[in-house]
Amino acid sequence: MSGCADPASALTGTVGAFLCRAGQHLRAAAIEAPRLEARLLLAHAMGCRQEDLLREPRAPVPPAAAAAFATLLRRRLEHAPIAHLLGEQEFWSLPLAVSPATLVPRADSETLIEAAIAAFPERGQVRRILDLGTGTGCLLLAALTEFPAAHGIGIDRVPAAAALARANAARLGLGGRAGFLAGDWAAPLAGRFELVLSNPPYIESAAIPGLMPEVARHEPSSALDGGPDGLGAYRALCAGLPGLLAPGGRAVLELGQGQQAAVEAIARDAGLDPLGCRPDLGGVPRALVLGPADRVTLRAAR
Repeated sequence: MSGCADPASALTGTVGAFLCRAGQHLRAAAIEAPRLEARLLLAHAMGCRQEDLLREPRAPVPPAAAAAFATLLRRRLEHAPIAHLLGEQEFWSLPLAVSPATLVPRADSETLIEAAIAAFPERGQVRRILDLGTGTGCLLLAALTEFPAAHGIGIDRVPAAAALARANAARLGLGGRAGFLAGDWAAPLAGRFELVLSNPPYIESAAIPGLMPEVARHEPSSALDGGPDGLGAYRALCAGLPGLLAPGGRAVLELGQGQQAAVEAIARDAGLDPLGCRPDLGGVPRALVLGPADRVTLRAAR
């Protein structure tokens, strides 16, 4: 932490004073949006909205809220993800509970939902959705809001993640359309799906210690580590996808930067047809769409 040994303990006074000093400490700790994060943390501690803080900068901070804020600020200065401190993260306009058992949902992953919608202009075509490595359930739950005739299953190897996704589904009123299981990829499943979604681990093992501390220290390595070349999960996924996709079905996989060509090659070797890759808002090829290769193509390849 920056400044004194425990900068959070020195915070006293009004809302404005708390925000000013907390913003300074967060900036010194290289937090990218220090003023915004100070407001988010103080609003959470006080049980109010950011707008309330901005309207009443001279209001005193109650002692209980000051103590809660000090704890939150201390943890943020240690680079605990702010989503963990607030307890939730928005994804596809859905408020999702988060925990250290899962990755925090990222805006880049919303590209997979955009790709799925583009793949099925007739939304009613999708009746069964599978989310492999579901984490918070963000992909499956977002897809269910866009494909109203569908039911879905989310799989995660971490039981605590599957339980969190189940709770998120119930909280959003989607519990009747979504089931969650703990298992290794699709091992617990039988059946075929029109849409398969996955954000697998794709970081090279050696690169993980160099990630930003919020990720490297606080998010589960099992959801990050894609093996020595970052492609291990894609090999396992693609091997199983031909047996999971219904006729005309589509799989949409999240990619790391620079992985498109390698994952497309893995998919072709597994009997899948790469159908396009949608870039995220930063222009990075992010959502690879795959379909079952037709038998004529397979015979020609042989």
